[in-house]
Amino acid sequence: MQTPSLSKRSFLKLSAAAGVAGAVGGMAAGPLRALAAGPEPRPGGQVIAGISQEPTVFNPLMPGSEYDQGIWWQVFSTLWYIDADGTIVPDLAAELPTVANGGLSADGRIWKVRLRKGITWHDGTPFTAHDVKYTLDLINNPDFKVRNRVGHSLLRNVTVTADDEIQWVLSEAFAPYMSVLSLTFIVPRHILGKADDPNTAPFNTAPVGTGPFRWGERRAGELVLLEKNPAYHGDGPYLDRVVFRYIPDQTMLYTQFRSGEIDYLGLSGLQPAFDVEARALPDRRIVAAPAPFVEHIALNHGFAPFADKAVRQALYLAMNRKARLEAIYHGRPIETESYVPHGHWAFDDGLPKHSHDPAAAKALLDKAGWLPGADGIRQKDGVRLAFTNSTSAGSQSREQAQQLLKQDWREIGVDMTIENMPGAVIWGEFWQKSQYQSVMVASNFLQGSDPDVTPRFSSKAIPAQGGSGLNTYQYRNPEVDGLLERGSREMDQAVRRKIYQRLQQIIREDLVFLPVSQSVIVEGVKAKLTGYRPNINASSNCWNMRHWFWAA
Repeated sequence: MQTPSLSKRSFLKLSAAAGVAGAVGGMAAGPLRALAAGPEPRPGGQVIAGISQEPTVFNPLMPGSEYDQGIWWQVFSTLWYIDADGTIVPDLAAELPTVANGGLSADGRIWKVRLRKGITWHDGTPFTAHDVKYTLDLINNPDFKVRNRVGHSLLRNVTVTADDEIQWVLSEAFAPYMSVLSLTFIVPRHILGKADDPNTAPFNTAPVGTGPFRWGERRAGELVLLEKNPAYHGDGPYLDRVVFRYIPDQTMLYTQFRSGEIDYLGLSGLQPAFDVEARALPDRRIVAAPAPFVEHIALNHGFAPFADKAVRQALYLAMNRKARLEAIYHGRPIETESYVPHGHWAFDDGLPKHSHDPAAAKALLDKAGWLPGADGIRQKDGVRLAFTNSTSAGSQSREQAQQLLKQDWREIGVDMTIENMPGAVIWGEFWQKSQYQSVMVASNFLQGSDPDVTPRFSSKAIPAQGGSGLNTYQYRNPEVDGLLERGSREMDQAVRRKIYQRLQQIIREDLVFLPVSQSVIVEGVKAKLTGYRPNINASSNCWNMRHWFWAA
């Protein structure tokens, strides 16, 4: 979504208007508007959502996946969120803070947020500004295992001025903070604040929120059931309950969607092998929509061979990427060289294009001293060029992709061993603490819809080295650190675009990871299930289940 350059003051004033997400990095989804049209909402019934990875993290401030986020959107609320049109919509906040309404200072550092009155937690306790302060303080508690502190770490003097008003000062202007807060779920002070250790509190397995659905039960390895919150402060919910059914085998997942046992097949999406048949099913809608996820091969730079740039370059040249996307995914994904989604205002379309050139890959490795051994596998200084690659077990398309990748790399004298595991295992400490060697994964690198990637690439965001963030690649680059700092402080979008395009160029040149494609997720819903609306500004299309209902 292209928007004009903005001065600092103009940026802050614009945050009061519809379509504000364009100013902070949003992407509109105009063509999807038609999906929201339909009959008047009818209350009642339930939805069974079929997913291929099991939600296991129910405290929304802790490290979790998009499958966990599907639960968070139902149980919890944010101060505001970004909808499918790229508009920032107040939720717990009564209005967006702006310069015009006194909620923001002209320099973007002083924030005053007014909250809605009359909101209650699921246990009936009133929601107040003290809960917001507790949440922000907990995020910055060094002993708490938080998902991300970027932006929040700049908070100073967080003060409750009334039950329905809170204010704070940022130590410096931080352009992405509006977007960061759109994905910061507020937790209850009266429950977590009494816990001996928020990291292990009972709340983390039986959460209490202010969202449209209340916690029902979890049957480990099977499902999570959520019940309607009759005291919800917003529109809806119209459904009586939502069931997230975990089915790791994606053939079985599709079979249950085809038979009607599942109402919505999402998050992992419909596997390409079932695409043609699914579109012919009666009373179903199959929706393909670009997603912010970028499929890539994550490389752990703490693993010695991957610290050699020549190895990373050779692996990329040896990948027959286009053929793999055509053969397995029928060309659905969008080939990419960047972590920023196509169509985003910060996207750099001038990055070098991938080429499949095994001969060049071999020459690079020869020059770097990685020479074939007796078994054909290259080695250098006694170290074989061999490593494991992991992904979620049960993902047939990725498992097929791994087999082709293994062949590509074997051709140049590289030995890749496949070591897959359940999603709940792989995306735990194995991923978060950089215990892997390489992983096949799709990630949303944006913060809400802002292109700031400090949590992903800052040298201070490496969890395995004591940092707070998502830099599981263990990548370090002083120039990148400097650009990230500049980009987060700059309010002029034209200047920010240049900064983030330079960042994309460095990440692509260094091949921090091996980019494959931007995801186009194909999801299935029953024809009478109304309100479902893909949202490229969220990591889960379950973001608005409160608006779903069954048409007559």
